[in-house]
Amino acid sequence: MRFLHPELAWWFLALFAFAAGARVMRRRRLGLATTSVWAFNNRYRVSAVRRAPTVILLAALALLGIALMDPVVPFAQHDVRSLGLDIVIALDLSASMQEPMSAGSPATRLDATKAAIKAFVSRRVDDRIGLVIFSDNAYVISPLTFDHASLARYIDFVDNDLLRGEGMTAIGEGLALSHALLVRQPGASGRGHKVIVVFTDGENTMGRDPLGALQQADAADIRVHLVGIALDQEVRSKPKVQALLRAVGKYGGRSFNASSASELDAASRTIDAIEKGVLVRRTSEHDAPVYDWFAIPALICFAGAFALRAVPAFVDQT
Repeated sequence: MRFLHPELAWWFLALFAFAAGARVMRRRRLGLATTSVWAFNNRYRVSAVRRAPTVILLAALALLGIALMDPVVPFAQHDVRSLGLDIVIALDLSASMQEPMSAGSPATRLDATKAAIKAFVSRRVDDRIGLVIFSDNAYVISPLTFDHASLARYIDFVDNDLLRGEGMTAIGEGLALSHALLVRQPGASGRGHKVIVVFTDGENTMGRDPLGALQQADAADIRVHLVGIALDQEVRSKPKVQALLRAVGKYGGRSFNASSASELDAASRTIDAIEKGVLVRRTSEHDAPVYDWFAIPALICFAGAFALRAVPAFVDQT
């Protein structure tokens, strides 16, 4: 512990010295009689307990002086409990994401999805959120973070040129990397279930089987939601897609099919309403103020001193 204003200590010492000197100067002269020797006998001395109000008052002044010197702890950590979860968003960046979101719409599927993801992130104030993209392979764009402003800039950074040379849809790879990102976080245990939200516009066409990745996620207490982006009937009726949607529901997640920007936003809002939990995060603080360690006891001592002065046994009778 250190003090931000240690120079005030000299002023307090000077004030105490002045007060002590003034008290000595104001003492009344004592006249002694031939029997005054009795006054120096221990049997006739005033009990030291009667000085308790003065001692307590001096302690209060000392504590107040220390509090006014602004004591701080150079480094402190605090655990903050909040309603939140660890969430990884897995975004499909296959070639088909460059198609229009709907007929006549100037926005691509990727543009509409990015807008829905940013809106989702803005509503999850207490969550730690990460971003994974996938096409032929999966990549981490942002680790889990509470800095949602930086995460929004990373989302803006994602475009069709980011994975140039790739164009397939490896949903299983995206799920596996999202799972690894969640379970490898420091202090990840004890947070309750974790969440992966997958945004994709097609079936798995490359990489590992997404059903196995879903099973591994469920074993790690990770819930997976899948948001299909403009999935037409032909794609949804494929056996692999049907098996994936059934598996998502089997392991406790929800699946959606959004054919417009408004439906994308509605899907993200539904997931937002479903997923609530308790998150414990550790924050670090430099020069944490601890003046209350001294100010509160000082107030208690002041109150005790004045309360004792109201008791007749502690009042000087002259």
